[in-house]
Amino acid sequence: MTHENEVSFDVSAITDQYRADLKKYQDREALYIQTANKLKGAQQIAVEMATTVAKLDRKNQELMKEIDRLNEEIQLLELKIKK
Repeated sequence: MTHENEVSFDVSAITDQYRADLKKYQDREALYIQTANKLKGAQQIAVEMATTVAKLDRKNQELMKEIDRLNEEIQLLELKIKK
């Protein structure tokens, strides 16, 4: 084998290795982007859920106050009926 053939073979091997490494990098980058997008989506869902839970908690407190008010009203009506 001549020196030119050896150099050509080395360049070919280096090029093949570069392509393989580049493919691995591109695959990792694609996975990173996919994971980052999923994380953003999950964060948005968590924010929306937290907002909904807070709204439901406020509504629950309002309803509990209304129940207390109605119970008091019932007690007053029962007292009036007994008199």
